[in-house]
Amino acid sequence: MWAVTGLIAWGGWIMIDTSLPTGPSSRSENGGSLLWTLNTSKVPVLVEFYADWCPPCKKVSPLVEEFSREIGTKARVVRINIDDQPGASNQHAVRSIPTFITFKDGREIRREVGAIPKRVMEDMLDL
Repeated sequence: MWAVTGLIAWGGWIMIDTSLPTGPSSRSENGGSLLWTLNTSKVPVLVEFYADWCPPCKKVSPLVEEFSREIGTKARVVRINIDDQPGASNQHAVRSIPTFITFKDGREIRREVGAIPKRVMEDMLDL
């Protein structure tokens, strides 16, 4: 009974997660939906690992949001708060923040650490 209930709940979560909009705005994700996004995205994904208490993260946050709006549907931008999702940051060996990682077809292709300018974000996504 518990197994059936768990499978139904998990299936419902997957249905809700896949129905989320994939528009240009950046969004925060948890570890499970990040993995789903990385493995199913048809466009490159730029992931920013950050924390609310981090001064360089605060400095670059408006640039990340602006960049996300500017690129439209050419790529996706995802923000992961390491305090809320320590598993995701551990899985991707994030040791300093902010850390930006570009993924294509679910594989990491580039990494930058620190508050980077939009030009570098564009380069990371080959835009």
